[in-house]
Amino acid sequence: MSPPLRPFRPPFASLLFAILALVLPFAGAPAQAQGQAVTQAPQPRPPQPPSQPSAAAAPLAPAPVTPVFERTLPNGMKVIVKEDHRAPTVVHLVLYRVGSIDEVNGRTGVAHALEHMMFKGTKKIGPGEFSRRVAERGGRENAFTSRDYTGYYQQIGARHLSEMMQLEADRMVNLRLTAEEFDKEIRVVMEERRWRIEDRAQSQVYEQLMASAFVTSPYRTPTAGWMSDLESMKVDDLKDWYRDWYTPSNAVLVVAGDVSGEAVWRLAERTYGRIPARALPVRKPQREPEQRGVRRSWVKAQAENPYVIMGFKVPKLEDVERDVEPYALEVLSAVLDADENGRLTRDLVRGTRVANRAGAGYDMSGRGPTLFMLDGTPAAGRNTEEVERALRDEVARIARDGVRPEELERIKTQYVASRIYQRDSVMSQAMEIGVLEVIGMSHRDADRILERIRAVTAEQVQAVAQKYFGDDALTVVTLLPQPISNDAPKRPPAGVRH
Repeated sequence: MSPPLRPFRPPFASLLFAILALVLPFAGAPAQAQGQAVTQAPQPRPPQPPSQPSAAAAPLAPAPVTPVFERTLPNGMKVIVKEDHRAPTVVHLVLYRVGSIDEVNGRTGVAHALEHMMFKGTKKIGPGEFSRRVAERGGRENAFTSRDYTGYYQQIGARHLSEMMQLEADRMVNLRLTAEEFDKEIRVVMEERRWRIEDRAQSQVYEQLMASAFVTSPYRTPTAGWMSDLESMKVDDLKDWYRDWYTPSNAVLVVAGDVSGEAVWRLAERTYGRIPARALPVRKPQREPEQRGVRRSWVKAQAENPYVIMGFKVPKLEDVERDVEPYALEVLSAVLDADENGRLTRDLVRGTRVANRAGAGYDMSGRGPTLFMLDGTPAAGRNTEEVERALRDEVARIARDGVRPEELERIKTQYVASRIYQRDSVMSQAMEIGVLEVIGMSHRDADRILERIRAVTAEQVQAVAQKYFGDDALTVVTLLPQPISNDAPKRPPAGVRH
């Protein structure tokens, strides 16, 4: 399964709402529908707290503040438990610190292909048995591959946690990768790429943006992989990937819900704790060289409307305490596009009506480099050059005039409120903890990051608007719409949900 197609991630959000948008929309999917390649990022706006939550929208009391249990098994696997006893359910999540950022040329897409194959059986259980057991016990499950990590989760009654841990630990070490199953599944993976990227104009534009903006970083390659690499991929490529990266020391276990830390720890010792540790491959740095001028490209694809997206190279968050600019960039993104009252919608869509839609997004945290993105679709009678100019003018206006104190306070208040609202979900709690850990931070950083966001000043927002939005680090991709053929696919091809 796949997230809603959008070219970038939302504010802090960047890190957290993005992942939740990838996972939570599918929480109600049947257990048989696993797997989602994170080839595109979702809607840029974080979920907003409803003014009058209905019983269906808010069935649980607010999440209680409870300490987080944290301990590491002798084989290097970190175990983190967040207790939440509002309902007798649990989220069991395993995240591996490996994604498309770890792939090499000629083997792109292998992380996602292995994610598909993780449901094809082990030495102990047959293909599809894992999913059948989860479904029979009333649970839900899914998996996802991103540039930075790969994850597998189950949402299920707390009494079934022990069995889920046994099943997940089993496929960490006993996966059966056969040529027969692979030959069938790689065709599904290729069809998924066609449907999600090659048959969708804006997905092609985003893919071109990343390939143009980055030269050495593996972020330039799509998580779904290049089609030529998928066509030449062999089951041995997956065996190598599985052997190299699917080891306890490269994984984080997060359990959230109606459990106790000590009980989960005992289960972890009996399941994951029995898996021997293996040395990981050496990860070599692939530093992106300085960009020295604007890069432009165009994509011709079947589409109703033209579209333009811009990516500016900006710093990411590396040191929670010392960094300043990433927080200011995060707030700048929210000022531009936090909600329907954000400046881009207010000024470009409802005001000058130069655009039918305009957005901004910034990915504050990740294992690789990042971009601050602006995008838009022209209104009738307008063109992408006008949209591009209008988007940059909005940033230039902030660079020149700054942000009004009352506007800044409103944006930051909404930002924190949406973050707190998100934590009402047990799945959200698990993902927040796991994502921070797997990208090299700590789950303890979550509240401190919010504190730093609250402390951002108007002067800091103005400073980053002045500093990072020139031509030298800019990449622009424009969609040139082509006539839409009548045989363009309207639905996912058979087998995409696997």
